[in-house]
Amino acid sequence: MSAAPLAGRVALVAGASSGIGAATARLLAEAGATVHVAARRRPELGAGVAAHELDITDRAAVAALTSALTEREPIHTLVVAAGTNLTERSLERLTPEAWDTMVAVNLTGAFNLVHALLPGLREAQGDVVLIGSVSGSWPDPSGAAYQAAKAGLLAFARAAGFEEHGHGVRFTTILPGVVDTPLLDRRPTPPSPEMRAHMLAPEDVAEACLFAVTRPPRAHVAELTILPSALQSVGKTNVANPSPPSAEPAANDASADL
Repeated sequence: MSAAPLAGRVALVAGASSGIGAATARLLAEAGATVHVAARRRPELGAGVAAHELDITDRAAVAALTSALTEREPIHTLVVAAGTNLTERSLERLTPEAWDTMVAVNLTGAFNLVHALLPGLREAQGDVVLIGSVSGSWPDPSGAAYQAAKAGLLAFARAAGFEEHGHGVRFTTILPGVVDTPLLDRRPTPPSPEMRAHMLAPEDVAEACLFAVTRPPRAHVAELTILPSALQSVGKTNVANPSPPSAEPAANDASADL
């Protein structure tokens, strides 16, 4: 891979105020891309990254920003890393209003951005990367609303990729296990520093995003699962008290919200 594999390309990263989105934006910029970042609170990622305020659940705001950006130059890469979860996430405490918010942020917001940018992505034969979660495929304590939205995001990407591959648009879903991001502070019981030390870092997921968008046109990474080796395996997410691989893990809560 060249030192600047994304030179001449323009990326928009939504949900980039912290965590996976911020790490991905920085890495894409290091790879040579012109990077725009957007979040509900304006990201501050330093020189070379253009920051915008955006609520991805607001379709009018999404349309206005994407129109302004694409008037100047095409968007080659869209990364949607925006997401949220709730402290009161159990089904018995989940309100209809909370459900609507979870689906709007974690699922509908991605559609809003893809819908607004699709003509330009076709013209640029670009990439869409959606940050999902292994909890969209395997049950864990991250909550029914979060898991339903992430499952919907995966299905959306599969269907969109099926339809759009003929136009040269590649859809990739990154499916991380538990990642040490500020979203974990919204758990009913936030994880300990010892637990966080064994989780994925946002930079691990950012590297997966970069890998997907730098494949040659003949190759398409449709889905990529990445897990913290000490805490999770596919289909078994409730382990804690990390220990060497030869030891048997103890059961606890290592749910996969980001």
